[in-house]
Amino acid sequence: MQTVLITGGTGMVGTSLTQLLLSKGYQVIILTRKPQTSPIPNLTYAVWDIAKGTIDPLAFEKADAIVHLAGAGVADKRWSKKRKQEIVDSRVMSGALLVKYLTAHTHQVKTVVTASAIGWYGPDTEQSLQYGFTETDPVDAAFLGDTCKQWEDSVKPIETLGIRLVTLRIGIVLNKQGGALAEFIKPAKFGLATIFGTGNQMVSWIHQNDLCKMILFGIQTASLKGVYNAVSPDPTSNKDLIIAITKKLRGFYLPIPVPAFVLNIMLGEMSIEILKSAKVSSYKIQEADFKFDYPTLNSALHELL
Repeated sequence: MQTVLITGGTGMVGTSLTQLLLSKGYQVIILTRKPQTSPIPNLTYAVWDIAKGTIDPLAFEKADAIVHLAGAGVADKRWSKKRKQEIVDSRVMSGALLVKYLTAHTHQVKTVVTASAIGWYGPDTEQSLQYGFTETDPVDAAFLGDTCKQWEDSVKPIETLGIRLVTLRIGIVLNKQGGALAEFIKPAKFGLATIFGTGNQMVSWIHQNDLCKMILFGIQTASLKGVYNAVSPDPTSNKDLIIAITKKLRGFYLPIPVPAFVLNIMLGEMSIEILKSAKVSSYKIQEADFKFDYPTLNSALHELL
């Protein structure tokens, strides 16, 4: 039985991934600041402290693979200077800590699958609108682009240790537990389709089940290494996404435009990302023979709603 060590395992994606791994016969160890006794067979918790730079070495000794999902929520709070530093530090310091322990401690880790985000990419260009951003496109100079660069760079040394590293640049995750979809649903319940800005900006999304399946694919597929976009093959405009959700819930919709300046007042700098169009390609992961269970928006919303 293989053992997978997960950082960020108590979050929405981490919780679903844990359930998937357990169902496939894996032993799972979740790194957390507050370990607890688990009543679930094959699931245990181990302590780590990013600020102190410590991890339970016994957990490391048992792991065959690591999934690195840890990081402060990008959309959880307004981006103050302090919050932006927390977003960066939670990713960079945790990545550096994993590298430190993999370098200095005895282990049997063969694979690390780490999260990044499509915030790496800048606003759409004529080429990306036609073909989608690919993994070789340059990093954006804005805050999220720089954060993703530091995030990926923090774990890059893992490749020099003879460990296979898979980096997933994750799009907007659609799930039942919360996140972006929960926010979209609030007005949609009343038939109100709240369209941000022009509504023409492209949204690159992925169903949470497909994301977890892709992480498992990264663990199991020995030929997979490097960076892959974790997005569905069906990017859609903000307007079409919101209308589809509202129609699915109510059968009708009343469009409610939310102008860019209102979003700016409400969200500050974060509004730039809400209004940014980024059409991202899933071609590379599909070429690696990954099969989506929810490749289209309609199939994803049918399951989620």
